[in-house]
Amino acid sequence: MLSGVGPGVCCPEGLSGKGAGMRFTKMEGLGNDYIYLNCLKEVPEDLPGLAVTLSDRHFGVGADGLICIRPGREGDFTMEMYNADGSRGAMCGNGIRCVGKYVYDNALTRKTCLTIDTDAGPRFLRLHVLGGQVREVTVDMGEPKLSPPLEVQGETVYPVDMGNPHGVIFCPEPEKIDLEVRGAALGRDPAFPGEWNMEFVAVEARDRLRVRVWERGSGPTLACGTGACAVLAAAVKSGQSDRRATVALPGGELKVEWEWESGRILLTGPARTVFQGEI
Repeated sequence: MLSGVGPGVCCPEGLSGKGAGMRFTKMEGLGNDYIYLNCLKEVPEDLPGLAVTLSDRHFGVGADGLICIRPGREGDFTMEMYNADGSRGAMCGNGIRCVGKYVYDNALTRKTCLTIDTDAGPRFLRLHVLGGQVREVTVDMGEPKLSPPLEVQGETVYPVDMGNPHGVIFCPEPEKIDLEVRGAALGRDPAFPGEWNMEFVAVEARDRLRVRVWERGSGPTLACGTGACAVLAAAVKSGQSDRRATVALPGGELKVEWEWESGRILLTGPARTVFQGEI
């Protein structure tokens, strides 16, 4: 049963009410969509299994994964993330922007500068509020960790760790890559232990990069926030980009800046509530 379509408050009191099922909110950042649960007071059983069930686009709600909002360990809130296949995700740039929107729009906080705990460490958010709702969010994504390029399956791959592992490949036409085949094969290559996310990148200008993504645990997605940061870091390191650029993904555009003094990457982009419901 859906309780409506569009932005608004969704059950900040918890997972369920009297006579109700499990309440959820579906949100997206550039089409990278997740199902959000308010787990501040109670947490459902078997979250990995629930992620698989709810993420199914034919028999479930449909999403790239499941995100639970839990009490903060050190920060204001904790983001606990599961991919569509039930595997645990350490960090998601699009997902965490929606966490910021969720907690503000649902009056769980009035702060516009937040610290969100993740499995990749704390991340710092600045919420851009217009008309009483969060429209964009800037995330301090931390410092990228770059390793020397590798030759894998005939490709030059730039490894970048953004709290989760990415392999960046520069090519003239990312649209011609069969992500289901090529992305999966590269991401699961033994050179990348534990499976990696893969980004295929065309450099359109020193301040504009066009990207397609294969995400471990989810497959091809419309956008990837950590991937956008990894792409900029690899492009700067290889001398192909300035430190501030627009990263264009199938779902839309992200603004990414690699600060010179701090060495940290700032990611700015939209966050949107799609609908709320009960299952």
